[in-house]
Amino acid sequence: MYKIVKTFIVMKSYTLTQTRNQHGEVFDKATVEPVLITKQKRPSHVILSAEAYQQLITRLEELEDINLGKAAETALNQSSMVGSEEFTATLEKLANG
Repeated sequence: MYKIVKTFIVMKSYTLTQTRNQHGEVFDKATVEPVLITKQKRPSHVILSAEAYQQLITRLEELEDINLGKAAETALNQSSMVGSEEFTATLEKLANG
């Protein structure tokens, strides 16, 4: 789909001046794919559709949830907490003498 070069995906690129002068073309292109805006030959901004942005945010949230779930599972597996059944049994023993 896209090729990554120095952590930037190769995409249609416009200078800041071109963006000002051809904003209609730039925004039309951005509805189809992300557009890179450069300033002094350096990446400055990326323009993308609201739908593409929302898809990125949704995917990021999914990945964060997966990561948090894995971290919680790892913490639970490594914990030395007493299980609820054993805890209840111990309390009953203490209560009954």
